[in-house]
Amino acid sequence: MLLLIFKNAFEEWISAPPGSMLFVLVLAMTTALISAGLTKWLVDTEEVSRKQVQIKGHDEEKAKIIDLAEVDPERYRKQRKRWERKDTMLKQTQQKMSLQRLKPTCITFLPMIIIFGLLNAIFRGAHVALSPMHANDVPIIGGFISSGKVWLNFTSWYFLCSLGINTLIQRLLGLQTQASGGMGQMMGTSKAKGLEFPD
Repeated sequence: MLLLIFKNAFEEWISAPPGSMLFVLVLAMTTALISAGLTKWLVDTEEVSRKQVQIKGHDEEKAKIIDLAEVDPERYRKQRKRWERKDTMLKQTQQKMSLQRLKPTCITFLPMIIIFGLLNAIFRGAHVALSPMHANDVPIIGGFISSGKVWLNFTSWYFLCSLGINTLIQRLLGLQTQASGGMGQMMGTSKAKGLEFPD
């Protein structure tokens, strides 16, 4: 009887804000903690970070070798051959790193699909959180407009919570290294990788 009362009270609490908003926030935090814990347990993050630094330095070295093409063609050819041999080895290293980083995802993928399928059914059509922006200010993605206010649904509110909380937890646990990437790193390495060796 007491369990049924608690269940009904909990269902009523999460059916509308602020209960629904806080529930999804706690869910996003729990998911981030589980994911970070699995990463710490299954992935040698220090080794991955070391290899990522090595790969980044290798990519930056390419630009320096290209600069030698006109200045010292003989040295350019030697360094290019050495760079290409090392590049083949580092590509294999990158594949192994990608497989390592996939381990936590492989464990959590199916349970998360089931949980989110159930939660989507529970929150279908529900107003989960009120957006601070006015309806005229932003395009609606995963939300509803009611009296000029933008209400976010379960998926969009979870996504927003997850973005911030994942980054925070990864930094607190020391997981957000060069191995985790980041916009700055992505832009830097893509510029170096985009360069082509002259013939």
